Amino acid sequence: MVGLIVKATPYNNDKYIPIACGVAGGLLGIAGLYLCLPDFPASDPLTAVAVGIVSGLAATGINQAAKQLRQ
Repeated sequence: MVGLIVKATPYNNDKYIPIACGVAGGLLGIAGLYLCLPDFPASDPLTAVAVGIVSGLAATGINQAAKQLRQ
């Protein structure tokens, strides 16, 4: 959804999608840590941010990064 929101902005520039997905993932990682999710794979904030960023980039960011490298 973050990628679609970035695409809907007036800038409509695909190079911002991986950045937006990584930032959103980091924020959701912190939220997951402090909401005490039962199987969350982190026990400290730095690991939670890292897990969130990797998850966010895995969702759509890596696909967009590969597209940008080919252009």
